[in-house]
Amino acid sequence: MKFYAIVTALVFTAAASAQSYSNFTNCATGSEFTVESFTIAPYPLCIGQTVCATVTGSLSTEITSSATLSIVGKYLGTIVYTDQYDFCELMGAQGTPCPIAATTTSLTACVTVKSSAVASIPASDTITITNGDNKVLLCQAASLYAVNC
Repeated sequence: MKFYAIVTALVFTAAASAQSYSNFTNCATGSEFTVESFTIAPYPLCIGQTVCATVTGSLSTEITSSATLSIVGKYLGTIVYTDQYDFCELMGAQGTPCPIAATTTSLTACVTVKSSAVASIPASDTITITNGDNKVLLCQAASLYAVNC
């Protein structure tokens, strides 16, 4: 038991010292954004604080108004976190208002991790951006966790 507690503490300490996380997998079929990299920072996620996601790649279409960003987290198959944002509003706050040209190669959007996020459990998270025409721009998935900072 003592060994398990020490290993767990070391794992959380190592993860807590990380600055960003980029081990995502593509979960979109036929998406309109060819993703070269997808990174979130800071990581681990801090409950009640801002986290930013940066994606680089190539768009095949412009991002139009009414685009949405959806975040769903599951633990053991049960949804434990869900949030949805107006993607154009988030991008406008970063100085890139919609419509966003197809020539854009890098996007950063920041959100606040809700206080209802469950701390210290690995959730299977899916981050999806859907364009104003309801076509999926991108979908990225990873096992993430949040902590009380």
